[in-house]
Amino acid sequence: MQTTMQLTATALEMRFGQRVLFQIPELLLSGHQRIWLKGPNGVGKTTLMKVLAGLAKPTSGKVKLQGAPSRRWRRDGSPLGHVVYLHQSPYLFNGSVWDNLSYGLSNLAISVEEREVRIREALSLARLDHLAERPAQVLSGGERQRLALARAWVLNPRFLLLDEPSANLDPDSLTLITEMVDQLYQQGCGLIITSHQQTELTDRCEEHWTLDNQQLIALSTVDQQEARA
Repeated sequence: MQTTMQLTATALEMRFGQRVLFQIPELLLSGHQRIWLKGPNGVGKTTLMKVLAGLAKPTSGKVKLQGAPSRRWRRDGSPLGHVVYLHQSPYLFNGSVWDNLSYGLSNLAISVEEREVRIREALSLARLDHLAERPAQVLSGGERQRLALARAWVLNPRFLLLDEPSANLDPDSLTLITEMVDQLYQQGCGLIITSHQQTELTDRCEEHWTLDNQQLIALSTVDQQEARA
């Protein structure tokens, strides 16, 4: 049974020089939430997701992951692999597809057997079995995106932050990625997705958050329907 976790942010502010990118008094994300994060270019959607994933430090405020079990932890005290951010142009490590999938698992306290099982399951889900020994750097755009998501999937994250995941994807790759994200959601993973276009992934989001004018506005699909009525 998965531990219930919450990702919270309080008094969050990000500045670049004199420019205030956003000010968010409070933010709460739990498992089984699917959120479409909207907003014009340049308002800070990517920055916000990186802050929530611990990849960027806010000017002020705190981000906490509550209820995390004792996996391996990073040197800065944040739990490894629970909050995963994926950029639209994912970074892949040198080495094979298999090497990329095993990299993150090597930092977790699991057996070699369990590591191999997870990698094979991820390869199958992403339909990359036949490319396991292929250098990751020669993959096509859709294959690279599927590998990046498979690399997140093997960690069994509690929160997955997808930044424009459907950009430049063919329909088959988008369907595969949607299936992988659906499975993580069913396992209790909370999701935030940014996208400038409506897709299979955004159609699954029950909540729409908008970042604009330095503020974050959160609405459920029910709220939006009532606002339009």
